[in-house]
Amino acid sequence: MIYVDNQAITDPRLNLALEEYLLRHVCLDEPILLFYVNEPAVIVGRNQNVWEEVDLDYVESNGVHVVRRLSGGGAVYHDFGNLNFSFITSGSEHLHNFRLFTEPVIRVLNQLSVPAEMHGKSDIYAGGKKMSGNAQYLSGQRIVSHGTILFDSDLEVLLRALNPSQVQIESKAVQSIRAKVTNIVDWLPEMDMPSLKQALLSGIFEGEPIPTYELTAAEWEKVQEMKAARYDTWAWNSGRSPRFTVRKELDGIQLAIEVVQGCIQAVTVSDAANHWPGLELLLSQLVGVRYQRQAVENWAAGVDVASADLLSLLF
Repeated sequence: MIYVDNQAITDPRLNLALEEYLLRHVCLDEPILLFYVNEPAVIVGRNQNVWEEVDLDYVESNGVHVVRRLSGGGAVYHDFGNLNFSFITSGSEHLHNFRLFTEPVIRVLNQLSVPAEMHGKSDIYAGGKKMSGNAQYLSGQRIVSHGTILFDSDLEVLLRALNPSQVQIESKAVQSIRAKVTNIVDWLPEMDMPSLKQALLSGIFEGEPIPTYELTAAEWEKVQEMKAARYDTWAWNSGRSPRFTVRKELDGIQLAIEVVQGCIQAVTVSDAANHWPGLELLLSQLVGVRYQRQAVENWAAGVDVASADLLSLLF
């Protein structure tokens, strides 16, 4: 196994791009181990609907990133109290074998007196609560298996960010399964994040010297290009959400908002004539606009419509 130092980068978009670069372009004979800590972010699964998984009002007002990863599974919250680990290796036969990749982490946590154990197919629990979720993705014959370690995360923000306030959404997107979560800091009161990372590194390599792969300046430039092409884009992070329908009701007006690739495709209005004359015609002009507060507000300014009224109706 060989370790890649991510240079203390906390940008979730760049860390996901680094992970993808290592998978696709650094084909070593031995597995790669990567650790990273992200600034506050919700990381949604490849096939999830952002509007179903995230409280977008909350994350936007609190500076929480929303980024889509390449692996499936549910949405997770990252912050400076969460350590992410990633194993990158050859062998498509290992797909869905989460135990192979979580066992080294569980072993070291047990050595540190954390009662970590595998739970279900892909989770790690401690004290009866979830402290790690894991997911995988494949590229050719190479695989990424990555997971979280809730060390000292802000669980209140986690719960707020991952519980959307949207009233009713209908879609076929993969939905997250909620579980009670816990931090492991109570079992490790003398540790901070750097010491936890070092303990895991030393334990996984069983006290032996840690071989390290250093990316060149040219490779880091490629990572930045991958970040810009995918993880920096609204089309990937939000627009890739499966099509869905939002149903709203306000002051006797009922709406069905059809959203495709993150943009409004159609709005069906019921019982609007007596409440807001001309509303149906107005809303028909929203076709093609992103289903996003700021985008709708910008559109409303261009057609001289009271954006507050429109936003309260649509969101």
